[in-house]
Amino acid sequence: MFTSLVDNPQVLDQWFNPQKTPVVGEKPDYRFSLANERTFLAWIRTALALLAGGLACAQFLPPLPIAHLREGIAIALLLLGGVVALRAVDHWARTERAMRLGADLPKSRFPAILALVVAFGALLLVVAVVIKAAG
Repeated sequence: MFTSLVDNPQVLDQWFNPQKTPVVGEKPDYRFSLANERTFLAWIRTALALLAGGLACAQFLPPLPIAHLREGIAIALLLLGGVVALRAVDHWARTERAMRLGADLPKSRFPAILALVVAFGALLLVVAVVIKAAG
C-alpha cells in the first residue's frame, strides 16, 4: 500500500524535508502543485473525520448488542484515520515527483479500498441496529 518506507529513508526525507530533497525534473505549473496540495488536504480532512468518528463511537455510542462491537468500531475508525493520513502524504509526494518528471500520475486503489471498508462498516452498523431493534 505504501511506498517501501522501511527500505527507503529518502521517502521520509521527502515528506519531512522537501527543501533538502534533490530537485528532479522540471518545475510544474504552480496550479498543478496547488491542486495536488488541495487533494492532500481533502484526504487529511477525511482522516480527521474518521478519527473524530472513532472517538465519538468510543465516548458516546451506547453499548451494542454484540459484545465489544462499539470498541471494535471505534478502534477500526481510529486506525483507518491514521492509515488515510499516511496515505495522503505518500500520495502527495509521489504525485509531486511524477509531475516534476513529466510521468503519468501514480495510480491508486486506495479510494476503492477505503470505500469498501466504509461500506462494510456501515453494513455492520445496520446489522447491529436491526439486532437491537429485534431484541
